[in-house]
Amino acid sequence: MKNYKFLISGGGTGGHIYPALSIADELSKTFHSLEILFVGSSNRMEMQKVPEHGYKIKGLWISGIKRKLHFSNFLIPIKIFHSLIKSYFIIMKFKPDFVIGTGGFASGPLLFIASKLNIPTLIQEQNSYAGITNKILSKSVDLISVAYKNMNKYFPNNKILYTGNPVRNQIKDLKNYNNKSEEFFKTSDSNKVLLILGGSLGAGKINEFISKNLNFFQKNNLKIIWQCGNLYFNSYKKYNSKNVKVFAFIKNMNNAYSSADFIISRSGASVISELCIVGKPVLFIPSPNLAEDHQTKNALKIVENKAAVMVREKDLNEKFIDEFNKIINDLNFSNKLSESIRLLAKPNATKDIVKHIIFFLNNDRKLY
Repeated sequence: MKNYKFLISGGGTGGHIYPALSIADELSKTFHSLEILFVGSSNRMEMQKVPEHGYKIKGLWISGIKRKLHFSNFLIPIKIFHSLIKSYFIIMKFKPDFVIGTGGFASGPLLFIASKLNIPTLIQEQNSYAGITNKILSKSVDLISVAYKNMNKYFPNNKILYTGNPVRNQIKDLKNYNNKSEEFFKTSDSNKVLLILGGSLGAGKINEFISKNLNFFQKNNLKIIWQCGNLYFNSYKKYNSKNVKVFAFIKNMNNAYSSADFIISRSGASVISELCIVGKPVLFIPSPNLAEDHQTKNALKIVENKAAVMVREKDLNEKFIDEFNKIINDLNFSNKLSESIRLLAKPNATKDIVKHIIFFLNNDRKLY
């Protein structure tokens, strides 16, 4: 029996790490004999999260370009060259049968070297607007998994797999976690619950806005589960109370999602994929500080399907309360949001990606 070896790279944020872990878990269930090695960016959260899930990881000295003039930007060419060399040696030592990239700084060098060595490769583009690294890699990798239609404007059509984004397995089993809000609030009263998600790293503007408007939420009899991020926890933990629970990071997301009646969230691709499965009314507040403003583009794709509401960060003070009031006070409107966002869910994305990988390996590197 062949022992298959898979190299997986994805990191920087939970939006890249959790899809990579989901693919790794599915590969582990599918192949009787395999080895999996992760490659991430040194000093990023994947170096902690991946080992917590039982996988080994190697780190590359690589980082992104800072938008403001900063000394570290002058090191980028050196870091890229160093990471390309280290990626080569990792690949030559591990000898993978397949290399997978789900985004993050380390994916670029690793997938580039793997493709040049003629090793089968797949990149997973999670956003509706393709990033520059994946655009470059698309010329040489074999397969490109996407979550949105019409991505052939960025990638070669003959490489595209319309699978959706992998999500954590626990998210698919929410029916087993109904009415778990008492685990957060130690009571099961009739108050509605608002879940606030600022991304795995937190969102300063969202945290600031929520803290200034707690009276508004209390007047509407809302309990709050608030993930503020590790960077901000010390500043916002003082708001913990009977009806407000502040977390740096929520590990048990299935309970958080099942407890929520309404959700406020950033619009990273991975969290959107989870929210489509969760099927609760959502108000998106995209981060405006990311490359190509891709979170806004992601959210607009959902809004265009009348499946969510969006308020831009710069418009929070002027528009948030009016938009949020529509969701909490109009049951018909909020129900339609829930129904519409569920229609966009692709819960079998991880299985589909692995099926394509297996077919590709067993059929002389051909697509379905």
